[in-house]
Amino acid sequence: MNSKDLLKLVDQYGAPLYVYDADKIASQFNRLTNAFKEVPSLKLNYAAKALSNISILRFMNSLGSGLDTVSIQEVKLGLLAGFKPESIIFTPNGVSLEEIEAAASLGVQVNIDNLSILEQFGSKHPDIPVCIRINPHVMAGGNSKISVGHIDSKFGISIHQIPHLLRIVDLTKMNINGIHMHTGSDILDIDVFLYASEILFETAKNFKDLEFIDFGSGFKVPYKEGDIQTNIEELGKKLSARFNEFCKNYGRDLTLAFEPGKFLVSEAGSFLAKVNVVKQTTSTVFASVDSGFNHLIRPMLYGSSHEIINISNPTGRERYYSVVGYICETDTFGSNRRINEISEGDILCFKNAGAYCFTMASNYNSRYRPAEVLWYKGKGHLIRERETFDDILRNQVDVKSLFEAPKKEAVN
Repeated sequence: MNSKDLLKLVDQYGAPLYVYDADKIASQFNRLTNAFKEVPSLKLNYAAKALSNISILRFMNSLGSGLDTVSIQEVKLGLLAGFKPESIIFTPNGVSLEEIEAAASLGVQVNIDNLSILEQFGSKHPDIPVCIRINPHVMAGGNSKISVGHIDSKFGISIHQIPHLLRIVDLTKMNINGIHMHTGSDILDIDVFLYASEILFETAKNFKDLEFIDFGSGFKVPYKEGDIQTNIEELGKKLSARFNEFCKNYGRDLTLAFEPGKFLVSEAGSFLAKVNVVKQTTSTVFASVDSGFNHLIRPMLYGSSHEIINISNPTGRERYYSVVGYICETDTFGSNRRINEISEGDILCFKNAGAYCFTMASNYNSRYRPAEVLWYKGKGHLIRERETFDDILRNQVDVKSLFEAPKKEAVN
């Protein structure tokens, strides 16, 4: 998929527009699979929260992926997309016992991350297999906003609470079949990740009937040319050797599981927006596009950097622009970026727009959410229609009768 293809898709479906390259998704899936080919059993559970369009889920299922879900709605989406219940793991945070029971009733693997719910669920359903999410107190990701393994995190059961955890398991006689951790996103230091893995291995020794160990994910992808990223091949070699050693000492082969989201879909995504106006101020040249943080919130929320390319004028001389949106708040996509000369009507392409982009979009300022297209086998396929004004009003209840003046009774 090249710039000409993207421009044709804008002509066909309009802007703003999200486009996902199926070949890139498959390539990332195969790369991760090959990196861990030495383990006896590997399961990749795609993190649905990264990009949850049902057509993307169907494509992941066709690749042989499992599914990592965080809500009962994602579980139902996964089942509708064709995933078998046993291929889905439910890893929520802060949800009710009733939601976990609802997921378990659908036959999916539940993963519990707090002692209160663990005790309640184990007391009521001791025969249902449960995975336990551990907080190793290791911050493997570089950004504190997307790191979930630190000591003050709301995620997981602290390793310092293992004695309490074991007491609950012993008293309820519940079936623990998996151990899980997730340290955060944008992992760069493999040694830190391996250190956290050792904590997980040590915890796993307390449970005699495990079927799998889930190491989460959070692998960093490059956001610009020459950007650093997680060395998946090195991690695969080192962690596979350690995992195989653990299985040998444990007495049987277990499944090594991951839950990649960003790694699989981030680089596959392109977000296309049209330039509404080029505005010169005393110190800055703004390129304002027909979008905002209502469609792509990551730069404002996380400080994330997305490479921005002018695909309408790829050979123009480079100038400095601050690319901003049309929302009635500050919604800067990039400040003082060197971009090929921009004119009004040009199409800008935001790279790495596959993960946590459309899924975090909103109708703020009563704007429509964009369409989505899957580029598959050399052709664009519409997988979400652009919203309309009817979608803005959908589910709203207009109580205009409350504010109408009462009619006067006729005088005889």
